Amino acid sequence: MVTICLLRHGETLFNADGNRYCGRTDIQLTEKGVSQAKRMYELLEEYRFDAVYSSPLQRARKTAEIASGNTKKVWVDDRLIEVDFGEWEGLRPEEFQTKDPESWENWLAAPERFPAGRTGETAMQVVSRLQSFYNELIEKYSGKTVLVVGHNGVNRLFLASQLGMPLKNYRRLVQENSALTLLTLTPHHGCQLLKLNT
Repeated sequence: MVTICLLRHGETLFNADGNRYCGRTDIQLTEKGVSQAKRMYELLEEYRFDAVYSSPLQRARKTAEIASGNTKKVWVDDRLIEVDFGEWEGLRPEEFQTKDPESWENWLAAPERFPAGRTGETAMQVVSRLQSFYNELIEKYSGKTVLVVGHNGVNRLFLASQLGMPLKNYRRLVQENSALTLLTLTPHHGCQLLKLNT
């Protein structure tokens, strides 16, 4: 069993600007985002991390560095990168929903089959790469605690898959900027959710 402290990165300019979809665009934290990460450091002081992992995008890396107190090397893993949102990248939801309602409706109904923004990833592609990452953590850090800093889409899709939820319902889970979700993982898809969005 491995204990995972799963964070979403702090606020970015896209989050602050009408919640623009930000998949692979590598933007930095706002001042508020840096403050949120500092607050997470205080919240996480009770945990002793055996390792810290982050998405390669700077908003996640910076959050990982601050939230861990720079006490551990931050290991970057490409499998933690945000969902590829395809043609939705950089747009507000109301913009792409108006421009291309069909692709949005397809994603709502069956994200495991239809790619985000027509040219992005399917939810199953995302879950597959994340499952590979977390399986490695289970093997490598049995009995230990790991801080993982990712993104809104990938974190919620992974949680939905682990909790047995249909992937189309992943938006029912909430993870705000710099919010903590605490869970344990065991081999063969055993997941226990201890805290959500704190």
